[in-house]
Amino acid sequence: MNNELDIIDNLEELERFLISIEDGGLGLKDVAGVALATNNTDGRPFIAVLDDKHQLLLGRWVSQEVYENGKDLVRNGPKRTKH
Repeated sequence: MNNELDIIDNLEELERFLISIEDGGLGLKDVAGVALATNNTDGRPFIAVLDDKHQLLLGRWVSQEVYENGKDLVRNGPKRTKH
């Protein structure tokens, strides 16, 4: 989460991010889940990609709107259509 400009600021972008995790497009190993969380230091919201030991594999800042309105999308997963 070092790139302050790399913020997910709408639900469509959040859905694309979740799909890329599911598809393995980010090259992450041992992904067990994702969660919306807040930074303990400053309260900023982010999406966390976690391994099976609940260790952070990847985090991306999200806007307050995405944090408030994206919980169902994170909980239930993206609603992709099958081709």
